[in-house]
Amino acid sequence: MDTLIARPVRIALPWIVGLAALALAILSVWQLESMRSGLTITHDRVGETPITSYSNGAAGPPVVVAHGFAGSRQMMESFSLTLARAGYQVVAFDFEGHGRHAVPMSGDVNALDGTTRLLVAQTREVVAHASELSGQPVAVLGHSMASDILVRTGLEDPATGPIVAISMYSEAVTADAPKNLLIISGEYEPHLRDAARGAMSVLDAYASEGQTVTVGDVTRRAVAAPGVEHVGVLYSATALTEARDWLNASYEWSGTEPLHQTGPWVLGLLAALVALFWPLVVRFAGDVRAPETPISLKHFGAALVVPAVAAPLIATQIPLTILPVLVADYLMLHLLIYGALQLGLLWYFGKSIRGETVRPLAALAFVAWGLGVFGLALDHYGASFLPNFMRLGIIAVLALGTVPFLVSDAMITDPASSPAWRRVVARLVLIASLVLAVAIKPSELFFLVIILPVILLFFVVYGTMGRWIAARSGPLSAGLASGLILAWALGVSFPLFQS
Repeated sequence: MDTLIARPVRIALPWIVGLAALALAILSVWQLESMRSGLTITHDRVGETPITSYSNGAAGPPVVVAHGFAGSRQMMESFSLTLARAGYQVVAFDFEGHGRHAVPMSGDVNALDGTTRLLVAQTREVVAHASELSGQPVAVLGHSMASDILVRTGLEDPATGPIVAISMYSEAVTADAPKNLLIISGEYEPHLRDAARGAMSVLDAYASEGQTVTVGDVTRRAVAAPGVEHVGVLYSATALTEARDWLNASYEWSGTEPLHQTGPWVLGLLAALVALFWPLVVRFAGDVRAPETPISLKHFGAALVVPAVAAPLIATQIPLTILPVLVADYLMLHLLIYGALQLGLLWYFGKSIRGETVRPLAALAFVAWGLGVFGLALDHYGASFLPNFMRLGIIAVLALGTVPFLVSDAMITDPASSPAWRRVVARLVLIASLVLAVAIKPSELFFLVIILPVILLFFVVYGTMGRWIAARSGPLSAGLASGLILAWALGVSFPLFQS
């Protein structure tokens, strides 16, 4: 009886999930597009800098919007849409080496007269362009790395007006300047909240978050957006409201259109596209493979610990600078050594890729969905995901490390032979291995820490889809496809950098 009931449920469940996921995807796209409805959105360039302009037709004050490290214009769209709806003339741009900008960052990243100076010069060009839209001073709004660039731009450029610094850390802030500064931090950014309070205390030793302080011609405010961290603050209703209201007060402008929190709908769309992939796999990739005997716990531990320790010890001793991207050379080498050692140990323990087959259609379908469907949606609404010509070469080189690593990872965490907890442990050990590399060479490899969220998100999103492929088509199909997708994700996320 149970079997008679279970079979129809197994048949119907993928269709139910697919229809629900499709409905959520349609609703999310409708919401995201409705936020753009009525706005004029154009793409152009200022010199070599790609820009996107947003306007509702009102002749409001100009605002330049800048993203943080490893970000892009798309990540700042909640602010761009909200301010444009309120009547501001918004210009968002990609820093050198980021997003669609084909020119790599350059200079010394550790010197104020190096990379920082060049990014300030680039920002001033965009401010000059925006100032042509209106005779008023140009407001600037930026996140993380951009906050310091914008503060320094404001100190140099008389065309710069109010500054909204999100997740700010800047040693350029003094008691006398900037004259007009709003600092927004996420509740879960204690270090940056301390920096914001420090910028307030130079005006008033007793100033607190949520308080506006004016001393002479300097006006300053610091706020903490509740319930968010370094990325979530970009989609916070508190952050959007504070930024809009601060600019309204600064310009005596009255734009109060509804906020445009794109974040929840972007997440809804991307989650729907992940969920929609499951019924497609069930329909076209065949039945779930029969359970297999997992490797012993001792062998599993050895296959994780040995590569995790050996990879950073070996890779940090090999100088490799062939890619115009910060730490990408090292990461490729680290993953190559890690994956090769792990595959060798698995072979020694009796689990070899020789016994595995590749199903090309399954692997190609995974790549096509991951890059062509999920990736294009992400690029349009959330973060830059389409590479320029230079990044294609970087992706190819990164694949030399990501493919062997993810083939070995798929083998050791194969859903047909490994319990779920082993997947979690394998991810944690990889993170520990990369942290060990940073500990060995902190000054050279610190940017690995910044790229770790990309790797974690990859495992959450593509790791989930990869397990569905592996369960039916085998770990080799899933590992090869996942390796290509990870190379792509890293290749478009790393900022280009030419020393």
